[in-house]
Amino acid sequence: MYIRGDHAELAVGGSLDVRSAADARTVLHSALDEGAGDLVLDLGSLDALDATGLGVIMGAHRQAGRCGRRLVLRNVPPQMQRLLVATRLHRILAIEGGIGAHPL
Repeated sequence: MYIRGDHAELAVGGSLDVRSAADARTVLHSALDEGAGDLVLDLGSLDALDATGLGVIMGAHRQAGRCGRRLVLRNVPPQMQRLLVATRLHRILAIEGGIGAHPL
């Protein structure tokens, strides 16, 4: 897993899973604490996501709210779109272009 970017936009690639969750959580929370405005999380290069990774994203969403910011997901892969719809998290998370921006 890699995360590149700054306090305004981060690109996540590889696998966001139980092995990478702690590092991802640290990077996301630091970016949220240090910046202002929306934090865009570009998931276009994300290959795999498990329940722990989804928990990291939800934790970042909550942290953003505490910081007066908003976490915005961009380029959400189709398999993650299906997961967000199945868990109804697409109703809670800000998703650029909404669900369905990519063919399911």
